Order: sequence, then structure tokens, then C-alpha cells
Amino acid sequence: MVALVSHGNKVISAGFFRDDELDFATRGVLGRAVRGASEVGEVLATIARVGRPADWAREWERTAARVQEEAAKAHEAGHLVSAGSHYLRAATYWACVVDGLSTGDDTAALKEAFRSHRECWEAVVDCSDGAFLRVPVPYEGTELPGYLLRPDSSGTSRPTLVVTNGSDGALSDLWTSAAAGALARGWNAFLYDGPGQQAMLFERETCFRHDWEAVLTPVVDTLVERPDVAELAGYGISQAGYWLPRALAFEHRLAAAVLDPGVVDVATSWMRPLSKGMRTALEHGERVTFNRDMGLAVRLPSLRRTLTFRARPYAHEDWYDLFKAVEKYQLDEETVAAITTPLLVTDPDDEQFWPGQSSRLAELVRGRGGRADLLRFTVEEGANEHVQPMGRLLTENRMFDWLEELVPPRPGRS
Repeated sequence: MVALVSHGNKVISAGFFRDDELDFATRGVLGRAVRGASEVGEVLATIARVGRPADWAREWERTAARVQEEAAKAHEAGHLVSAGSHYLRAATYWACVVDGLSTGDDTAALKEAFRSHRECWEAVVDCSDGAFLRVPVPYEGTELPGYLLRPDSSGTSRPTLVVTNGSDGALSDLWTSAAAGALARGWNAFLYDGPGQQAMLFERETCFRHDWEAVLTPVVDTLVERPDVAELAGYGISQAGYWLPRALAFEHRLAAAVLDPGVVDVATSWMRPLSKGMRTALEHGERVTFNRDMGLAVRLPSLRRTLTFRARPYAHEDWYDLFKAVEKYQLDEETVAAITTPLLVTDPDDEQFWPGQSSRLAELVRGRGGRADLLRFTVEEGANEHVQPMGRLLTENRMFDWLEELVPPRPGRS
């Protein structure tokens, strides 16, 4: 169980696990309870069975399977609201299994866990009594999976929040991040898998791309043709704090956008652990030297797990290619200058992946005449760390208050 320690005149959590990654993951799952995507008791009961990283996937699979079974019984009995609630939590728990297996080499088990996760999410859609729709997005000769979540099935035209996921988050995680808050305020929310994300990764084996305007513009094209969609706003979480502003430099049809957090250079979190010699080898194009040194570094099990997880969605043949690919994910001054959409940028204490980049992005946008409002979150509020995992309701309230100032509610049309 979590311990509490004194820090000055404050009492703060010392963590659920000594392992930083397990601790952060636990905070994320607990934070989803505020919108029904997890249950506090189920989370605490599950993590009590986890003694080391290798236990994570196995114990979450036990919980996910049990909750999914309960969902199926409720659905069979015609209790759609209860069934949808159970399926949503099961989707969250299966996503934890996927995360645990993503650090290993068992691809078959990983894909099977993802299928279970997506099966639960699809069941959430089916339990919505027509309020949630599958809306695929035409994209380069294929389609991106897309879901239009509406407060009801009336077809009323409503402001719509286009939600862009990060590098490895589950689609169902976006329920708590943004979708539930949109629905509660009479908005629609549109969720989708871009290249390298979720179904596009695990089922179609596509990879990320740095030029996300090639992804967002087809999404917008699809939505603006729909009679149940009015004004568009955007929300991007985690690595989408880079993808969304990059796309907004080219796509100007969104009235406003929230970046949670802002990311100027994705590669900084990758470069930080590298030695000076490895950075020099990468900079000077010394592929053999860099790959040799990385081969030695990943003998550390924890580093190998992390890199296996993080590298999967990027197109690469070796370590050198991987790091060179990540270097493309940065916003230059010319790109920032082209952003005309007003931005709200979250800036939490203890941001562990891209510290300082939210304020840097806000400064860059303002310096070129744009609007970028910085939204601070603090330890005292319990809303610190990357994407405020234990402060999601606070985040929701503040960001929608800001959005409603720029996208005012209006009578919808049927």
C-alpha cells in the first residue's frame, strides 16, 4: 500500500512501488476511476499481487478477465449501462496487460491481449444505445479506426473535441483524459488510432510519422462533412503534445486546442540517458560505434524493457536508425510561427519526460504573435507528474472552462 511522508508542511505520497515505471502506471490506472474507467478497489487489489515488473501483466490479466466476464453477463441480461461500465473498466485493465507485455518479446501474447482490450472497447460502443458510432477515416488507401462519441443518438449538431493519443496510451484511456468531460458538457468527442498507434500498430503494423498534418487533416475532412458535428477543437495527450501543434501549423480549421503537455522536441527524453560519446557518435553519423555502445547498454534489463516498449512504433532497422528517426520529432521556429490556433498548454510539477518544454512551447508561440496560455498543476494539488495522472478531474474542469470561452455553446440542430 502507498506510504505517506512529510515534506516541509505537506504530506505527499511516497509511491505505490519502488519501481518508477510501475508507480507511474499505477497512478494512471487509479486516476481513471474519476470517470468510471477503473475502480479503486479493483486497482488496489490487483497491485497488491504485484511484487515485481514481471507480475504486472499476469495479475492485470486476472482482473481484466474477471471484469470482462461480469460485463458479458450484464450484457446478456440486457443491462446495457452496467455492461458498458464493466466493459470500459475491463478495457483499461487489458490495456495494462498490453503495457506489461510490450516490454517483452512474446508478440503472440501481446497481440492476443490487445485483441481482448479492443473487444472490450468495441463492446462499450455497442452498449451506448446508438450514441457512439464507428466513423472510419479515409487515409492513404486505407482507413484509420475512428469513433464519434455523442451525448445521445439524436444527431444534434454539437461542438466536437478531436482527441489525439500519445505514443503508447490505449484508446480507452482517452475516455477519462477528455471524452467523458466532453460528453458531460454536451460536446461530442472523436477518438482515432493514427499510424503507429494501437490497432494501427498491433494489427496493421504501421509506424509513427512526424508530419502529423497528414493524419489530422483527413480526420478533419471526415468530421466537417457530418451534420452532427459543429465547431471543432483539439486535445493532444503526451507525445501528441508534439503531434497536434505540428499538425496545427498546416491545419487551421480547429477553433482551439489543448496540449497535455506541450512538447517541442520528443528526442530529449531519448537522448538524456546517452553518454557524451554516444551522442557524439549519433551526431557524426558513426552508426557502427553507436550500435556497439547501445548493444552494451541494453544488457541492463530495465533499459532493454524500456527501449523495447518505446521503440516498437518507430520505423527502424537498428539502434542508430531508431534514434535518428526520433530526432525528426521536433518543432522548429518556422513551424511554430505557422500555428494560428489558440493553445492551452498544461505544465505539471515533476514532468519527467519533457521537463520545461510546455513553457518553452508557450514562449515560442507567443513570441510569434500567437496565443498560448500556460496551465500549471502542482504537487500541492496532487496533480503533478506527466499528464497529471492523479489530477484528471481537475485537468478536465480547467481545460473545458478554457475551451468553452473560445467555443461557446450554441443551440444545436437536429
